[in-house]
Amino acid sequence: MKFTLAIFFIGALICCNAQTVKVLEASTKTPIPGVTLFNAKKDLSVVTNFDGEAPLDQFSNDEIIYFQNSLYVKTSLKKSTIQKNNYTVYLKPSIEGLDQIVISASKFEQSKRDIPQTIVNINAEDIQFENPQTSADLLESTGNVYIQKSQLGGGSPMIRGFSTNRLLITVDGVRMNNATFRGGNLQNVIAIDPFAVQNTEITLGAGSVVYGSDAIGGVMSFYTKKPQLSYKDSLYFNANIATRYASANHEKTGHLDVNFGLKKWAFLTSVSYTNFDDLRMGSYGPDDYLRPEYVETNNGIDVIVPNEDALVQKPTGYDQINVLQKIRYEPMEDLSFDLGLYYSTTSEISRYDRLIRYQGDTLRSAEWDYGPQEWFMGDLQVTKLSSISNLYDKIQAMAAYQNFKESRFDRDFQSSIRNIREESVDALSFNLDLEKGLGLRSTLYYGMEYVYNLVSSIGEEENISEDTIIPTVSRYPDGSTWQSAAVYASFKYKPNPKFTFQSGLRYNHVNSNADFTANNEFLNLPFDSTTLNAGALTGTAGVSWIPNEIMQWKLNASTAFRAPNIDDIGKVFDSEPGSVVVPNQNLRPEYAYGGELGLRLNIDDILVIDLATYYTFLDDALIRRDFTLNGALEIEYDGELSNVQAIQNASQEWIYGFETGVQLNFSKQLKLRSQYNVIGGTEDDNGIEVPVRHIAPNFGNTHFIWQTNNFQLDAFAEYNNELSYNQLAPSEQSKDFIYALDENGLPYSPSWYTLNLRTQYQISDAATITASLENITDQRYQPYSSGIAAPGRNLILSLRYSL
Repeated sequence: MKFTLAIFFIGALICCNAQTVKVLEASTKTPIPGVTLFNAKKDLSVVTNFDGEAPLDQFSNDEIIYFQNSLYVKTSLKKSTIQKNNYTVYLKPSIEGLDQIVISASKFEQSKRDIPQTIVNINAEDIQFENPQTSADLLESTGNVYIQKSQLGGGSPMIRGFSTNRLLITVDGVRMNNATFRGGNLQNVIAIDPFAVQNTEITLGAGSVVYGSDAIGGVMSFYTKKPQLSYKDSLYFNANIATRYASANHEKTGHLDVNFGLKKWAFLTSVSYTNFDDLRMGSYGPDDYLRPEYVETNNGIDVIVPNEDALVQKPTGYDQINVLQKIRYEPMEDLSFDLGLYYSTTSEISRYDRLIRYQGDTLRSAEWDYGPQEWFMGDLQVTKLSSISNLYDKIQAMAAYQNFKESRFDRDFQSSIRNIREESVDALSFNLDLEKGLGLRSTLYYGMEYVYNLVSSIGEEENISEDTIIPTVSRYPDGSTWQSAAVYASFKYKPNPKFTFQSGLRYNHVNSNADFTANNEFLNLPFDSTTLNAGALTGTAGVSWIPNEIMQWKLNASTAFRAPNIDDIGKVFDSEPGSVVVPNQNLRPEYAYGGELGLRLNIDDILVIDLATYYTFLDDALIRRDFTLNGALEIEYDGELSNVQAIQNASQEWIYGFETGVQLNFSKQLKLRSQYNVIGGTEDDNGIEVPVRHIAPNFGNTHFIWQTNNFQLDAFAEYNNELSYNQLAPSEQSKDFIYALDENGLPYSPSWYTLNLRTQYQISDAATITASLENITDQRYQPYSSGIAAPGRNLILSLRYSL
């Protein structure tokens, strides 16, 4: 015992004599390398190593030490204060953010000031404070992304008038979009665990040169946490535990992540579980959103029962599990191997917007559920950040496998026939990305990509009275394949610190094959198979110009494309009451041509204004229109005579908008931040210009933020303009069951606002508590195109503890 104590005191003495400070990021507690420490005279300086550590021996006890890194707020502390804080200093990310590093623009790190497009960043500290229930809610918190929900287990992003398969999602650089991503609303983004996200980059506008098909309206790049190495012989250990409760849907969430770091190996495990109950809407708003009754099935008999509380949207509850496992091996400082395993699954999710439809005076459906939404991904990345090769300075190779599973179950009220459709997609991808400096002023980024998707799909009809199952038409042709091969190159020229020019080209070839033989037993299509071979050349060019310390201009022009996928070519489904979509073999890619002009004003780091305006023309737009099948305008589908429709290159779209963001720093503690978006657009409908379906109403938010060392308070408002009946797209005008009715009995989307308060208190270095009261005035509202009303007054409590 005496020997152990002696060793302890000797170790403590050595530690004290060493006077080594550890610099950590405030929110994640991860070490920050490359922080410069210096005194007031600047005659003494030292830089933190890869473990965020630096010696303080050369500084005197009364000296003020400055901590500086371009990505973090400059901090100054007396050496004696650092000693009292156990030689630990926490830095917060830069408020102004102009010097932030972004990856999504070229697959390698670049300064945000060099990028001619608008890119929105969400860092780990923001995520912890925003405390979102899902990654869809995380995107919505930016004020630049509009979120549509058809059910509680959903979240379909809209960016600059585009949505669904015209937006691209990536996770750690891997393309998430697959061959069945549809033009209707998508919920795949909720498979990404916000607890596991380190940072998110949202590219507003086209990104086809780097990412290929689908990146027309924007790219949402999620980067999950990386395993932290110790860079020494001793073990680095870190663990985070979080729990959360929300009153509006009685959310109960638990999260755990654990990091073990060795000198060259590191392991990170993350697990999250969430349980949601039925969602309660607000008390004050349109009665059209109320849920007065719902269907119950008792002993095999469907009955309509009164809802005890019409504000509770029954049934909407579900639960979800997310698991992440990462392994990092770094044999050398500039070489790393990263393996990631990702898994997400949900319970069955009731599609609420289908369950509130009426047929006459009776609810139409007894059940309409999505089966468990499952996503698995395994990816291996090899990165070399320095090389003497003539071909590259940096290189990254990545191979990934993904599996997506979805299913749908629906049955009409008092019907014995239950329709079952199940889909699975196996996706393989390979990317090779390289960076080469061409002198001091020029950099070349180039690479190649290959993607292969295999679609499995079955359709069954179950008779619940007779307990029999027979085959029926599947949603997609079973065994369909979709392939994409591409090469790209991007060039950056920076003659001086004030001016940057970037341009790029990409050639993409897409091949898809679908066999309709099995489905033709039910559809009698005039063809048994279809093959699509299409090439696309896209380009971009832009400049970033900083003429002085106050002003930055950005100008960018780009083309983008989306190749038809299996969902476009071969899908069979009921698009809306009384309509069915059938396959169409005569499709070709749609192309977008756009431009963006941005201006950023920074007045003494006190007032920062971001302005951007954009315009996009979409040619050969793939949209759903009326169609004929073997000359027939109507066919029977799932027992109902339905109008025939198909995806067609049948339109053009013109989309434009204006974005403004303001940040006013009254002091180091108090700031105002606001974002507002104005969006407009029309499409051609047989010679008549009509509103585009995914044009969101004008929307925005305003935040007043008070922040001290341990306490943060955010009082904010979110608001949304009205869309009248004449401003709704024709396809939305027919969905009166999800909209309020105006004085003429016509559907429209009312304006709304919410007042909210969010607080966070750091109890200690290890414990943080977050409390929010959202929708304080208990407004009853429904975001545009959504089939479920938003939460009413909602108290959210969260506790996070770090080891």
